[in-house]
Amino acid sequence: MHLKAIIMDGEAINRAVARLAHEIIEKNADLSSLALVGVRTRGVPLTKRIAESIKKVTGGSVDTGTLDITLYRDDLGIINEHPVINSTEIPFGVINKTVIIVDDVLFTGRTARAAIDAVMEYGRPKKIRLAVLIDRGHRELPIRADYCGKNVPTACSEKVIVNLNEIDGDDSVELYDIDNRVDLELQ
Repeated sequence: MHLKAIIMDGEAINRAVARLAHEIIEKNADLSSLALVGVRTRGVPLTKRIAESIKKVTGGSVDTGTLDITLYRDDLGIINEHPVINSTEIPFGVINKTVIIVDDVLFTGRTARAAIDAVMEYGRPKKIRLAVLIDRGHRELPIRADYCGKNVPTACSEKVIVNLNEIDGDDSVELYDIDNRVDLELQ
């Protein structure tokens, strides 16, 4: 892979998170019936950042949780015979709540579909919404983001990588060209 561009720096990510929080507040007046659930891995710190931003603006807090979608993936047997399963932590009831699934990148829609299935295991929410930092297009399923930090039109031969300080040591969103010849040799 070859770095093509830095799409967002830390400051741009912070602005996008603040904008996501404001949009969520505008569309969800009752914070007590709202919950944010982050998809592992980078959806988790994004969830915490959005929740902190909501608290800063409103003074109120929202329920937060963590989803591991591994067992709900439709490509599980293809990607790994022995998947690593992390914990899902939803320490609140989802029934009659608006649950916002938070992820870093929306691409094919398959992760979002798996996250919806995982949330439904905990009950039937009033609504399920999707918030993403980056929407790069190329959907394979009829899924769209309700809240989006930035739309980034990409080619299928490109890869978007989100780096977050809590996991990667810095904040940035990078666009890479995938050299198919090199990638095929690595597989």
